[in-house]
Amino acid sequence: MTTPLLILLVIIVLALAFDYINGFHDTANAIATSVATRVLTPAQAIAMSALLNVVGALTGTAVAKTISRDIVAPQIAGDLRVVGAALVSAIVWNLFTWWRGLPSSSSHALVFSLVGAGVAAGGWGAIVPKGVNKTLLGLITSPALGFVVPILLMFLILWLVARHMRPSTVTRVFKPLQVFSAAFMAFSHGGNDAQKTMGIITLALGAYLGRTLDQVPTWVILASATAMGLGTATGGWRIIRTMGFKVVDLKPIDGFVAEMSAATIIEGASRLGIPVSTTHVISSAIMGVGTTKGFKKVKWQVAGRILSAWIFTIPTCIALGWLCGEVARLF
Repeated sequence: MTTPLLILLVIIVLALAFDYINGFHDTANAIATSVATRVLTPAQAIAMSALLNVVGALTGTAVAKTISRDIVAPQIAGDLRVVGAALVSAIVWNLFTWWRGLPSSSSHALVFSLVGAGVAAGGWGAIVPKGVNKTLLGLITSPALGFVVPILLMFLILWLVARHMRPSTVTRVFKPLQVFSAAFMAFSHGGNDAQKTMGIITLALGAYLGRTLDQVPTWVILASATAMGLGTATGGWRIIRTMGFKVVDLKPIDGFVAEMSAATIIEGASRLGIPVSTTHVISSAIMGVGTTKGFKKVKWQVAGRILSAWIFTIPTCIALGWLCGEVARLF
């Protein structure tokens, strides 16, 4: 076995490991609210989320193409050490934030680790502004929409329907609706997040073959979807506790509004090829729903911890990606 082939195989294993970790790290995105409102048991929620993460991952490749083509210049990304360094950096950050119970962004960890590794290999000129700007656009707009859209949707539902019902009736009506919204959230999560791994593996394959691949191979799509599904099946209980129980007290109508809003935003971003953070969107949606109950109902101290993880992800992963890139260049 040649050295380049061995490196390629190691990168594929690392990429699927990242996808697996992404699955259990971000499980909370899809199921925290439905577990917190007791609409689903943890086992039911994880099983549904695992299945629909896989289904969602099979529905498109626009985000994967952004990752594989538009973050680092092809001549730099063609170095397998760059791809490997980015993966190691993203995995380290994901495991650290999982251990701390912080719902950080796996997506931005990977993208900005790739930026850091690219800078280590070729300086800032190696970075493609198009893809980075697209990612930053998603970073800014998706949490903002995630906060505002649930507020508008909640007031609309209250005005049209819920104000005419007793609280017990509202809960009974929205329990099955929240199962649907949780399923949609899991589907949209798979559709956006698994594509990052598809993009990384496609990038590595192109580097090994010496050319840019125009399409994501079918086996890469299937492998990435499966890895994320398996990771989701293991759950991420530390983050579930933070997302579902520590930000705001949720009822089925709250979970439905938060999940439907977040899933719609994520699904739209996937179709546009924008790598957004499902963590950012659903966290913002939960906070947005919480503010409709009253500003003091949101536990802003916990929200502040989540926000700090968002802020530190970008510079930390750029620096960590650069460090891993420098180490990789020694070999």
